[in-house]
Order: sequence, then structure tokens, then C-alpha cells
Amino acid sequence: MADSIQQRNPSSLAGCSGDHLEPRAPGVCFVTLGCKVNQTESEALGQLFRNNGYHVVSSTEKADVVVVNTCTVTNTGDAKSRQTIRRMVKAHPDAFVVVMGCYAQTAPGEILDIEGVDLVLGTQDRGRIMELIAQVKQEQQPKNSVHAIWDAKTFEELPLIEEESRTRATLKIQEGCNKFCTYCIIPYARGPVRSRIPENAVTEAEKLVAAGYKEIVLTGIHTGSYGEDLGENWDLARLVKMLAQVKGLHRLRLSSIEPMEFTPELIDVIINHPTVCPHLHIPLQCGSDAILTRMKRPYAVKEFKELILRLNALLPGIAITTDVIVGFPGETEQNFRESLETVRSCGFSGVHVFPYSKRKGTPAAKYPDQIPNKIKEQRVKDLMQVARKSQEDYVRRFIGQTVEVLIERVSPEGVAAGHTRNYIQVHLPPREGKTWASGELVNCVLEESFVN
Repeated sequence: MADSIQQRNPSSLAGCSGDHLEPRAPGVCFVTLGCKVNQTESEALGQLFRNNGYHVVSSTEKADVVVVNTCTVTNTGDAKSRQTIRRMVKAHPDAFVVVMGCYAQTAPGEILDIEGVDLVLGTQDRGRIMELIAQVKQEQQPKNSVHAIWDAKTFEELPLIEEESRTRATLKIQEGCNKFCTYCIIPYARGPVRSRIPENAVTEAEKLVAAGYKEIVLTGIHTGSYGEDLGENWDLARLVKMLAQVKGLHRLRLSSIEPMEFTPELIDVIINHPTVCPHLHIPLQCGSDAILTRMKRPYAVKEFKELILRLNALLPGIAITTDVIVGFPGETEQNFRESLETVRSCGFSGVHVFPYSKRKGTPAAKYPDQIPNKIKEQRVKDLMQVARKSQEDYVRRFIGQTVEVLIERVSPEGVAAGHTRNYIQVHLPPREGKTWASGELVNCVLEESFVN
């Protein structure tokens, strides 16, 4: 390994040899697995590399540095991360390889054992990546820079993302989780709750709007816990209220918020600030009280349903999406039927369905009553059928109504794709006289052909 690092002379990153050639800016490519937070962090690091003279390239182009941002939410995620690392090492034999993210945080030794990996980062110190790369090159030894996640005390600020796309930007406001649901490895990978300083969040939002972004999506590992480590009465409702008042912002979209975190103040901000999109993602995880208790989820099905009813009454037409895990250890056929009925009754506009995946290091992985894969697969199919009907029923309510679409991309044939404020995906056919433009806000009457 030391030899492979030595061959990649840092001076060679300045460009091609030969007096007649222009120096080549070094290239960096990112391969990102897992959630939107990982994607946001990769994009921020891409900006950091650009600020240091690199250009970001695709995974199939020549790269001087390869960054693999890993996921560990399931054991399958770990395996996929290892496969991806090996594939990228093979595809870029002369590149400096960095592995970061949640799997890197929980199993740095496993990653450092993969031949060709030069630097392992976890879910901290990403902002020091340039310094750490230089250090490894100087020392000629692969390096494990992961340290105990519970030592993390503050939110890590990463560079403002400056992309050519001017449609939707993601604004990370929070890191970590303190809840320890019995199936979830994320607290062990991301550490305790750390909230971003509100002034920094607002400043970044203002810069994003000035750069031309029409929509900002708030994200975090446990977004609803925002502020609980800040004191001074800071919470998510107060931050959302500040961000909703940023001049020139057209849309503010909230990402996943746990059901018990919808305070009266947060509901009030969502209902009364037109900038806030009428679309919420509220994880159910299971529609059976017995299984919710085993998951260590701090609410009952009745409380969840009451929240959904209240939100629908206060803001008719609001889109509510959710996550549901099937086949959790001990889930009986009766428990599953209860879950199906809960999903049917809530009128979700979208449901993400996951078969339970055993995650080493979590309490649920040791439960004796694991469900066979064949049963889990059938339950996924049954719930997906209910989920599709729920989504179709929701979308059908808006056919014939005027909706606002933010165009995100335009195909070579001139078809525009984008989302409404309540997150219905729309495809608009080519228009005469003027092509659609990415970032354009369009009011149109929603036709069935636009959503099929």
C-alpha cells in the first residue's frame, strides 16, 4: 500500500508533463450510497475540492481522488459499500481512495483492510479532508482518521454548495440522533444530536436564494430534534419560521419529522406560512402497537392517526408520506394485518416499504423470533399494493386543479419533469414557441397524462 501511495506523487496532480500542454486540474469523483444527508455531504465536499482547484468528474472518468461515501443502515448496505469500494479501487488504480460515511464510522478496520484504500474518514472531520490527504501522502501510509463519535459536540460546518442547477437545494440543519430505536444503527454511526447555529442556517439559505434556488429542503439525521442541544428556547418551529421569512424564497420543504415532534408551534408554522410546502414525511415504521413497542417507538397507532387527521383538517390536501418496516422480529400475521389497515386508513400520498434487515450491533438483531425472508417478501408485496392505491387515490384528487410545478430537468425531446408543492411528480409535454427551462415555476391544470 505504501508503494501505491508513493507512486501517486502529489506533484503529478498539478497537471500533465510537457511544456506544450496546459496544466490539468486534478479530478475528484464521488460515489454516494444511502440517504439524502449523505448526498448533501458529498456535494458539500465536492465544493470543497472545487475550492482547492479540483474539478468534479463522473465515476467513469479519470480521477486523481476517489471518495466513496458509505451507508450502514442495513447489513446489505455494508456489503454494498464494500463492493463499491473494491469496484472503484479496481476502476481507478492510480487514484487516492478515501472512504467516509456511516459504514466507515462503524467499521473503519474492515475498510482499511481493503487493498487500495488510502484514507478512512467517518462522519466527522470531513472538512479536514484536504489536510488529511496531504498527510497520508507525506507519511506514505494508509490512515484511519475515525474517532469516537460520542466525542462529537458541535455541528460540522461544510462549504456552501454552488452548483449550476438552480432548482432545489438541500440545507442540512442537524446531525446525530439520541433515540436508539431497537432496529437502528444510525445513532452509533452519527453520534449525539448536534444542531447547526441558526444564524449559519439562515445565512446559507439567503446565499442559496441569491444564487437562484427556488426551493430549499431542510434535512438532518433527526431533523425534529433540532435545537434541543442549543438552549435559548431553540427548536425546529422557531428555525422554520425564520427560514420561511427569507426574502425571495419560493418554497421551503421539510424532510422527515417524527410524529411525537409535531408541537403546536411547528404545526402553526407549517399551516400559516405559505412558503412551507404542504408536504410532510412522518415515519410510521409499523401500524401495530405491539411491534411499535418492540421497536422502542414512543407513540401508539392511535396517536399517529390523530396527528394525520389533525394535519388534514388544518391543511386540506396536504401530502403525507411515510416509512413502514415489515417483517420485524415477532411480527405475527395479525400484527401485519393491523399495519396494512393503518396504512389504508391514513391516506398517505406515498409509502416507502422496507423488509426488516438484521443490523449487527442493534438489540433487534438478537431477538429470537426472526421472520423468514419468504414471509417478509410476501408482506412487502402486499403492503406495496396498498401503498400504490393510496398514492393513486391521492394524486387523483388533484386532476383538473391548477398546480404550481418547479421544473427540475428537461429531456432532449423537450419534456419537462418537476414536482408540485405537495410533491406530485409531473411531466409536462413540449410547449410551442418556447422550451421549458430548469428552475422555471409553472402554473398548469393537472392532467392525468402529466402524472402517468
